Amino acid sequence: MHTRWKERSRVAIRLVAQLALSLFAVFGSVVMARAADIAMVSGSVGNDLKTLRHFVAEFQQKTGDDVSIVTMPSSSTSQFAQFRLWLAARDPDIDVYQTDIVWAPQLASSFIDLKPYVKDRLGDVFPTILASQTVDGKLVALPMFADAPALYYRKDLLEKYHKPVPQTWEELAATAKAIMDGERAAGKSRIWGFVFQGAAYEGLTCNALEWMRAEGAGNIVEKDGRISVYNDKTVKVLDMARGWIGTIAPEGVLSYQEEESRGVWQTGNAVFMRNWPYAYPLGNSAGSPIKGRFDVAPLPAGAEGGIHAGTLGGWSLAVSRYSRHKAIAIKLVKFLSSKAVQKERAITSARLPTLKSLYDDPEITARQPIIGRMKAALENAVARPSAVTGANYNEVSADFWTAVHNTLAGDGSAKDNLELLEAKLGRLKGAGW
Repeated sequence: MHTRWKERSRVAIRLVAQLALSLFAVFGSVVMARAADIAMVSGSVGNDLKTLRHFVAEFQQKTGDDVSIVTMPSSSTSQFAQFRLWLAARDPDIDVYQTDIVWAPQLASSFIDLKPYVKDRLGDVFPTILASQTVDGKLVALPMFADAPALYYRKDLLEKYHKPVPQTWEELAATAKAIMDGERAAGKSRIWGFVFQGAAYEGLTCNALEWMRAEGAGNIVEKDGRISVYNDKTVKVLDMARGWIGTIAPEGVLSYQEEESRGVWQTGNAVFMRNWPYAYPLGNSAGSPIKGRFDVAPLPAGAEGGIHAGTLGGWSLAVSRYSRHKAIAIKLVKFLSSKAVQKERAITSARLPTLKSLYDDPEITARQPIIGRMKAALENAVARPSAVTGANYNEVSADFWTAVHNTLAGDGSAKDNLELLEAKLGRLKGAGW
């Protein structure tokens, strides 16, 4: 009997061992088949990071692929500097980069061509946006959401003081001053007339380019490569903006980026604000002091037949040439820029879709009225001179925003700063861009 018990034990052990091997084969293969982690790097303003995490979690649940988000400062200038370091080092640990619309010509050599993977959707993308991400025929970044700025205004205050929405920058300054003075006389000592992005970074390039284009002052560098920034009209618009500092705009605006501007605006301490559409749902969120008390309009035009000019903005997704997991990275990029995700992002965050068909979606326009009104602004948006200046764009922009910031801060006249800028850009251009 003891012998039989020992034999049964040996049989049982063999069965357990076989079962363990079978389980290892099954679950081991699952582990081996599970995708390796990938990482994407992203900056954000407002609720962008929260929204991205939501979509990444959805992607992970659907695919089983793990995605780490590497967060960056909100300043696109800081992001670009770090991205260049990673890409120059051929860092394999960042697979997907969230890129500013102007970076494609500068970083193209480090990104793969995404066109073969998204041919079915390219016909629905705004042509100007698609062109901005195409370098030498290659789609180096897939547009995720677009951007075009708006003039935010306190409709309750305009009604109170019987003022129309300003149509020119001169009208904005006069209206801002009148309402600001009236409110301060009533005891609201912290209110200002106008806030914008005045810090020395890419956002100031966008703001100043809008002032220039509104007055017909050119595009810093023209499509033919000609440096056009130093002219009487640019001197005029920078002198105009210098006059805002300390009168209708706080001195601190010279350090404001998007979120600092929104902070002043959303606490009810500004009559007007220049910002992107992301600020719209945040201003109307529960608990916001200005909920239901503001609206948006196109940025003011220049005087004497000037135009309403807003800078083309937006963010795209690029896959690093040095990624070890390109297939998964491409899958993530396609998901985050898909029609379904763009629609949900538009509804929740008022981020402008890059797909034309979504502007006819009744659910989007009902939930975020700003989006329907921004289609024309997006179609007519002003492109920064990144295509013509190519790899030199970041230096061109930095030299430009430095000259503008110095002028706004009273460090040299507009004329002198622009003359120096023209000489710098000439040296940078050399024999050609």
